[in-house]
Amino acid sequence: MQTIQRAAILGVTGFVGRGLPALFAEKGVACTGISRSGGSTALGVDRWQTPDTLDFSGHQAVINLAGEPIDRRWNAKSRLLFHESRVGLTHRVVEAIAKLPADARPKVLVNASAVGIYGDRGDEILTETSARGHGYLSDLCHDWEEAALAAESLGVRVVRLRTGVVLGKNGAAFEKLLRIFKLGIGGRLGSGLQWMPWIHLADLRAAIVHAVLSEPLTGPVNTTAPYPERNRDFTRKLAYSLHRPAIFPVPAFALKLIIGGFGSALLSSQRAIPVALQADGFHFQFPTLEAALADLTP
Repeated sequence: MQTIQRAAILGVTGFVGRGLPALFAEKGVACTGISRSGGSTALGVDRWQTPDTLDFSGHQAVINLAGEPIDRRWNAKSRLLFHESRVGLTHRVVEAIAKLPADARPKVLVNASAVGIYGDRGDEILTETSARGHGYLSDLCHDWEEAALAAESLGVRVVRLRTGVVLGKNGAAFEKLLRIFKLGIGGRLGSGLQWMPWIHLADLRAAIVHAVLSEPLTGPVNTTAPYPERNRDFTRKLAYSLHRPAIFPVPAFALKLIIGGFGSALLSSQRAIPVALQADGFHFQFPTLEAALADLTP
């Protein structure tokens, strides 16, 4: 394991980021939070910066989880926000690293990305060596990852986290799903045959800590559970865990009509497998959807 005394976290106040300082504290790692909204000592962060004043001196790790949520209609304005909050900010992170002397730079940059980079791939098993796909999300994720990769030329180990659907309490997407299914009006999306790569929030946070500390781990990393589910099976199992029916399928045309481009993303199929994480010795606490839902549903 790599020796890390202090990590800087962009997105520390977000759904995933706010649980990281406590996990790092267990490993003896102090955290600097980077947020526009300011911070709270309750998060376990003892220093704060803003994205406009990035200074990574004294940090051995940088974790960039920032990114404007994409679960909305994709118009010109929102696409600009998606790009700036991901690609633009990552460029600025790398520029801040480059300003430091070579022997004072962070050892590792763990940068968010998403399984959207694979595009719509049907039943194809997708590992970290799989080619990128096509479409808007694939292009956005590719540019995001390329911005992070620039840090490698500065002698920094770069890990790109290709994350799937994150299941966790108080998460906006998961809570919306719970409300819909508790009302008994949930169901598959489109044909339901598309693969949904998912991960429990606790496993995602643990994987981020693992990526920071494990020196051999580098490159793209699928941060998804080992057993993705077809959408029809995901919705059936979620409904069962809530003791509700799943009898109201949402037609593909309706999804696209209501939420535009994001509707197409929900219908895309990515059968992503976390080969790199498991080969590096990472163990999932919630490898199956049944285990995850048993932890997250009443």
